[in-house]
Amino acid sequence: MNTHDTRDTRDTHDTHDTRAQLTAAMPLTERRILAAGVDTAVLEGGDGPPIVLLHGQGEFAAVWLNVVPDLVRTHRVIVPDLPGHGASEVRDGRLDSDGVVAWLDELIDRTCGAEPPVLVGHLLGGAIAVRYAVRHGDRPARLVLVDTLGLGWFRPAPSFAVPMMRFVARPTAKSRDRLFDRCFLDMDRVGEQAGEHWEPLLDYALDRARTPGVQAALRSLIPRVGVPPVPPAGLARIGVPTDLIHGRHDLQVRLRTARAASERYGWPLHVIEDCRDDPAAEQPGAFLDALRTAMGTSRVPGDL
Repeated sequence: MNTHDTRDTRDTHDTHDTRAQLTAAMPLTERRILAAGVDTAVLEGGDGPPIVLLHGQGEFAAVWLNVVPDLVRTHRVIVPDLPGHGASEVRDGRLDSDGVVAWLDELIDRTCGAEPPVLVGHLLGGAIAVRYAVRHGDRPARLVLVDTLGLGWFRPAPSFAVPMMRFVARPTAKSRDRLFDRCFLDMDRVGEQAGEHWEPLLDYALDRARTPGVQAALRSLIPRVGVPPVPPAGLARIGVPTDLIHGRHDLQVRLRTARAASERYGWPLHVIEDCRDDPAAEQPGAFLDALRTAMGTSRVPGDL
């Protein structure tokens, strides 16, 4: 498979059909929840203790495609599109730290009830999870932060920052692939693992990057939630068990940031080899092993 195909596919796939194809690939059911002014698309499925998966900036729920089938065997899995991302539309919600914390609190109320969930956050989703845990330390059962923003100032490596800014300024298939090539250590391998879902994932990512609502959400959330770190005093107040999962070769959030947080707060750090900033997509087996270790559970026979 040539995962570096630079064709502009925006006119060859209907956005809704592409999204439906991706969501149908996961053993989850979609519904909509109005939470803190955000008409939120949520995928849910499975039985057992709840686990909430929060994706990163510019992403959508389907990026967890490789790990959801494993998790639904032992957990009730809840995967929302972040505010302004994917199919989640901001009506009158506030896209700042207070707004996303209120959004997550209402989402947990509506999907988990009184049972505390494991809260897993990736990149921007991790920054939201951290800020939530600082303010609502009694709500999550456990926190798992994956290559997370919020532990230090967001200062990506220049080799990542340049293609990121070019994609934001002019989202094309070419600029998308150049950025994704910096997100993954081996983009071709990721495409092969995704199989028939790879092209729809690429198409939907490009479509969302071109959508004014998504662009507006990123302009609000990145400088207000993603770029500034949570103050150390706030991080020190997090009382729930917290683990860090981090790709060794991450160019967005360097491994040294996770190491410093691990040493300062005593949070276990699980380093994923042969991986940049998205372990769940690039190394799903190793990611699941780390997540299961963090949660104190074991893999089911027949898993990845």
